[in-house]
Amino acid sequence: MNHSKPILKVDHLTKYYGTPCPNYLAKGCTHPNSNTCAECGCLFAANAVSFSLMPGEILGVIGESGSGKSTLLKMLVMDSLASSGTIELNLDGKTIDVNQLNAAQKRALRNHKFGIVYQNPHLGLNFKVSAGGNIAERVLMKGQRDYGYIRQRASLLLERAEVSSARMDELPGNFSGGMQQRVQIAKALATEPDILFLDEITTGLDLSVQAKILDLILELQQTLSISMIVVTHDLGVVRTLADRTLVMQHGRVIESGLTDQVLEDPQHAYTQQLVASSL
Repeated sequence: MNHSKPILKVDHLTKYYGTPCPNYLAKGCTHPNSNTCAECGCLFAANAVSFSLMPGEILGVIGESGSGKSTLLKMLVMDSLASSGTIELNLDGKTIDVNQLNAAQKRALRNHKFGIVYQNPHLGLNFKVSAGGNIAERVLMKGQRDYGYIRQRASLLLERAEVSSARMDELPGNFSGGMQQRVQIAKALATEPDILFLDEITTGLDLSVQAKILDLILELQQTLSISMIVVTHDLGVVRTLADRTLVMQHGRVIESGLTDQVLEDPQHAYTQQLVASSL
């Protein structure tokens, strides 16, 4: 793993709904045990989240429903605009401040440098076109127009995700949930992304299927050295995948560190509760 410079650096990233207290910038709103300010009622879906992602690293983000992890992911993939804070990327030898990009530049960055695998395959796949066609859509984003090359690339990516290329022309609806996730992974890899975002990708899958998906992700990370952010409520997922883990509650990061350290010796009462409930 290359520890020279973060590929992604997030500083005080915040998303709120409503109008914060007049003195918010000076001392913040007061809401120690919730994500709603006791004074102004402003809802903080994410509150001053800061972290770095190193090249080739898998970072886990864990928390219960309402903890802010999904809001954080939406801001990182530019589905949602942050209220304040910065997202900085170091790609191809250049430092990119996401706040300085216009809508077209953000779209191009997302399409070419990010891969996203959603909990719900219907968000990540076009169910009206074949599995190979889904991958072709991404390959076309790279400017490739050679039909033979595109089919070959789709076939190779499906095989890499352990989906038989013989099924390349089948619609995603013909696949099981686990196989749909594999097709999503193949599609996300089509543009050779620098960062892969994984959103609750094992939820709703049988345990045996979950294990195979996690094994696939680890194999891909080891062979391709892709940086990944894994958002989940499942401690087993971060235990298996993540080098480091952030624990979120009420929109804040309340604990962070090496995954083994966080899960074996949790310091915050909330993390202790999460670990105990998973035993």
